[in-house]
Amino acid sequence: MNGNGNGYQEKPKHKFLFVSWEALSGDLAWKIKNEGHEVKCYIKDSTDEYDGLIEKIDDWKKYVEWADVVVFDDVGFGKEAEALRKAGKAVVGGSIYTDRLEEEREFGQSEMKRLGMLTLPSWDFDDYDKALQFIKENPGRYVYKPSSFTSINLFLTGDLKKGLSFTGKEEDGKDLYEIIEQNKKVLSRKVKQFQLQKYVNGVEVGASAFFNGEKFITPILVAFEHKRLFPGELGSMTGEMGTSMFWSEPNKLFKETTGRMEEDLKKSGYVGYIDINCIVNGRGIYPLEFTCRFGYPTISIQQEGTLSEWGEFLYALANHKDYQLRTKRGFQIGVVCVVPPFPYHDPTQMEIYKDLSILFKKPGLEGIHLGDVKVIDNIWRVAGNSAYVLIVTGSGSTMEEARKQAYLRIENVILVNMFYRTDIGAGWGEDSDKLQTWGYLY
Repeated sequence: MNGNGNGYQEKPKHKFLFVSWEALSGDLAWKIKNEGHEVKCYIKDSTDEYDGLIEKIDDWKKYVEWADVVVFDDVGFGKEAEALRKAGKAVVGGSIYTDRLEEEREFGQSEMKRLGMLTLPSWDFDDYDKALQFIKENPGRYVYKPSSFTSINLFLTGDLKKGLSFTGKEEDGKDLYEIIEQNKKVLSRKVKQFQLQKYVNGVEVGASAFFNGEKFITPILVAFEHKRLFPGELGSMTGEMGTSMFWSEPNKLFKETTGRMEEDLKKSGYVGYIDINCIVNGRGIYPLEFTCRFGYPTISIQQEGTLSEWGEFLYALANHKDYQLRTKRGFQIGVVCVVPPFPYHDPTQMEIYKDLSILFKKPGLEGIHLGDVKVIDNIWRVAGNSAYVLIVTGSGSTMEEARKQAYLRIENVILVNMFYRTDIGAGWGEDSDKLQTWGYLY
């Protein structure tokens, strides 16, 4: 450590190399840069995202020796991460095993079963007539899910086929049957493989934590995602429009799901954040899917809820060190702020909004996090191709206080035709009563 002449020891600064398929982790990289560390970012499919904010490079492999920590921010890098770890490099990122957990739904479900988790029955199809016959012979409420999609965010790839997921509402399955029957020719052109999963009523909630290659770092996180475009969970699937969350000591929800992954994550060498999204009710916890990477916009909202420095934290994770993550008490929410053509890929519409200014009525960027943004002559502007512009966060001792702070911060933003969901975190009162009654938060 370096002294300043007065006996004060400055915290060490490190070199971080971020590697990304898409412009995902710029907000985290910007945060770490602002803490005084050196940061370089490789983005395979990059345009002008983060120009004026972060140093971008064309070939990440040239900078591996330069970096103290290499950060892979998405699935699909497991092979590279394992090779670098084997060579003695400090890495935050996946493994071949965790890539499979997220990318291959069937494998993920089989691992959940092996570890004693309650999984919902599901059936895989590549023939719509066989699916219709199945529903006819097995009346019930099902969820239709396209298969074989990677987890790279829908709003960044423009591939919205996964948004065709839909849930039947009738207990005998007749509505889902009619939807498939009337649309099977169209669906068969767009989605070749799909799954019918048994529907169960309950609260959708995620249990997650950071893993340092040896053990989970506490506190853990309990989060509630809002994936559809409009308030009230209406409209198309977007990836995510916002999330509410709180930090906690390991509880029953975590111990019976993500907590059971510890030994297998250790064996695979995984380092980073992992989440299992679940449906829970009075009968049990039903895990749905893995996230074996940073969550988006979760990673921005986690910044709102932490007191520790992120550069210091990721350095400790990558080097398999224990770490006391200091977090705020209470609750945090994050709201995704977008412009047209989000969530759709429309270059003509995107051209209208690209380069528009993002202004702030009052100075200060508290709770403002980067989506696809660039800075030109000190003015923030819309960048990239996704129309996913900002994440605005808030925190408070109650969920309502966190909501109030986040939405007040949004009112400070001036951006032409910006839109966002107004109900992030609004269902907490009802959900918390249920989760407390069922005993999952203890």
